[in-house]
Amino acid sequence: MRKGIYYSLLPGDTPEDKFVAAKKFGFACVEIPTLDTDADRKRFLEAAQANGVKIPSVMNQAHWAAPMSDPDASVRAKSIEGMYKSLDTATAVGADTVLLVPAVVKPGVTYERAWEVSQNEISKLIPAYAEKSVYIACENVWNKFLLSPTDFVDYIDEFDSNWVAAYFDVGNIVHYGIPEQWISSLGYRIKKVHVKGYNGDKKEWCSLLAGTIDWAAVMAAFKATGYNDVMTGELQGSGDTHEARMVNISTDMDKILAMA
Repeated sequence: MRKGIYYSLLPGDTPEDKFVAAKKFGFACVEIPTLDTDADRKRFLEAAQANGVKIPSVMNQAHWAAPMSDPDASVRAKSIEGMYKSLDTATAVGADTVLLVPAVVKPGVTYERAWEVSQNEISKLIPAYAEKSVYIACENVWNKFLLSPTDFVDYIDEFDSNWVAAYFDVGNIVHYGIPEQWISSLGYRIKKVHVKGYNGDKKEWCSLLAGTIDWAAVMAAFKATGYNDVMTGELQGSGDTHEARMVNISTDMDKILAMA
């Protein structure tokens, strides 16, 4: 399993600085945000290649401001547009996955309606993503949606497409579930993984090894499902300086990966 980090967490003011930092702190992969222009995409790819770092995934930027489940068709259209921009980014940098928050349940948007509307919108994207061999990976976040592993499995399977998958966030689940159980349920559907630390007793974020996550059980579950792709850190880490926090994240991830 490869060790990764989200782009914005790295020290530095430019893509060149950040990819140098990724190499320095031992991250083989960097997940990047959706980029607007071909020039930016080329610049990110060249910075990654110069440091021997891969870009395996792209984080969509439109899904919170313009959810796929919004009642307003014009808002949903912005979300679709954002996903096409994410696909263009992924194709340019060689990523095989785009992270998507699939829906947001809120007043005026019921769970059932979010399910139906978001599936209809995502289905429109599948042909373009399939043509480029890029996965649409739906992430579990605190969006009041997909609140059980069986729901998550059913939601993915109802697309009946190999190109719609799960992006599993270990830390996000702890608030309302047990990570290793969800991993076992989702199985082969998991295409990418985020990790962060969470203390379920105190209900607060923390460094990776300081919380209540049973990382040995988590890694055993990943091994049992055959997951062997990238694990991407998405947390600030612990320490008084940016460098110390990077060392903390990288070192903790090494210890976790060694449990596999």
